[in-house]
Order: sequence, then structure tokens, then C-alpha cells
Amino acid sequence: MTAALAPAAALDAADWQARRRAHEERVDAWLAPHLARRRAGVKHPVEDFLFTYYSHRPAQLRRWHPGAGVVLRDADPAEFGADYRATAAGLTLDTDRVRGRRSESVAWIRTLLAATAGRPAHFGCFGMHEWAMVYRQTQDEVRHNAWPLRLSPAATAAVVEERGVRCSHFDAFRFFTAPARPLNLLTPTRESQHALEQTGCLHANMDLYKWAYKLSPLVPSELVAECFALAREIRTLDMRASPYDLADLGYPPVRVETPEGRAEYAAAQRGFAERAATLRARLLAALDRSAPLGGTA
Repeated sequence: MTAALAPAAALDAADWQARRRAHEERVDAWLAPHLARRRAGVKHPVEDFLFTYYSHRPAQLRRWHPGAGVVLRDADPAEFGADYRATAAGLTLDTDRVRGRRSESVAWIRTLLAATAGRPAHFGCFGMHEWAMVYRQTQDEVRHNAWPLRLSPAATAAVVEERGVRCSHFDAFRFFTAPARPLNLLTPTRESQHALEQTGCLHANMDLYKWAYKLSPLVPSELVAECFALAREIRTLDMRASPYDLADLGYPPVRVETPEGRAEYAAAQRGFAERAATLRARLLAALDRSAPLGGTA
């Protein structure tokens, strides 16, 4: 017997179709330039990141889901797939089916989101993780070697050594060069991720997009898109504060090697942390709505 869920919200066809159309139009504005570059074989070190580093395909990002606890009146089941079931009131997500298939990953993500939300933010890293990824490498060796470094390799290394590295995020740390890893204050691992992620980290906040799409279709697609939008802005700051010179692409540097640049970075980081806190809370609330009454998300 299917466990009871919180009362469903019902949407008339005109309402849910308008929501779907608005979502698709918003996402298309992001997808069109990326797909055009992909067809032309042109790479972009900032704009393509969310489509290459993360596993969510463009068509998946564009596809609309209402989230758990929503009934779509006059909806064709064939449009939404096997995770939806027809009821007398309309079509709705079969949360038991989805959560049963993904119980382990949903629990892991929820624990991470809640643990991160309960941890104070730190704003003293100043983006040195990107510098640690090119530490002691030549121009030919760096990842985005089509784009020059703002400083010489020696000067870049000197900044890292002077500032130190305070990265708590495993998926950034794992891209550090071998000589940069001992310079980090921490040694993040996948196993310590729940204990280390904190709300000031750019990459932890960018990863809200990853957790949102991994929770889809339990969370509404509009929320996935909000997380994508934040991640896109964070990626821009990440690369503006990096050692790469991307001015020719329209990205003036945030010179974190200077006191003024560090102040600019920290101010932007605080703003992103505030926005991410809201999105993190919304993801947790969406998970709670998808859980059976009296159960746990």
C-alpha cells in the first residue's frame, strides 16, 4: 500500500503548461550558445563548465518536472514517463517509486545538505584552490592552456606559497597539483565530505546544482534551474579570481593577489553564500515534501 504523502497541489493544464514553457525558455537561453559552440568545436573555459564537469545533459536540464506532491490535470502520461502515475485527480509523480530506486543517494544528499547548512561559513580562502590547480605547472601543462596565466608560473607559485591554501572541498582539492596538496590546511576526502563542507565555499554552493539535478524529479525543475543560475555566476567569479587571463573573453580579473581583490572576492563570496543558503533550504524542504507523512526525507 502506498504511504500517504502531504496533500497534493493541483494545477490546471494552462497553469502547468505555462510553467513548463517558462522553464524551457529560461533554459534555452543558456543552452543555445553552448550547443552552438559544441557544433563549431569551440571551447569556452567559463560557460561550458556546467555542461562538461557536471553530468546533467542539456536535454535533461530543459525537461520540466513539477516536483513531488503536484497533480497535473489533463496531462498525458506519455509526456512525463514511467515515474508518474495517473490518479482520479490527474497525473502525479510516483514518489515511492523514485525514492525506492534512489533511497541510498537521496539519504546521502540530504545528510550532506543538512550538515552543510548547519556549519558556519568561512571566507578566508580567496579562491586559492584555482591557483593550487596550476601550482608549479608550465603554461603548456595547465588545464586551460589555450588561455594565458596573468602572472608567470614562478609568480603564480609565490602567491600560493604566500597566501596558503584553505580548501575544504574534496572535488576541488582532487584537482590540485601534487606539490600543492601538502600546502592545503586540510586533506579533504570523499569520506570526510559531510564533516568538512561549509556554506562559504564556492564549490559547495556551486554543487547545489549537482544535488538538485540528482534529486530530480523529486524537486521542481524551476529549483534545479535556480541552482544552475547560481552555479553559473559562481563559476564566473571562480575564473575571474583564477590565475588565468580571460579579459579577452569579457571577464576582468579579480586580483586576489592584492588586498583590494581579496576584499572584492570575499564580498561576492558572502553574497553567494546567502543565496545558496536559501536554495539549500528549498532543496531540503522539497525532499521533506516527497517523504511519506510521519516518515523521514
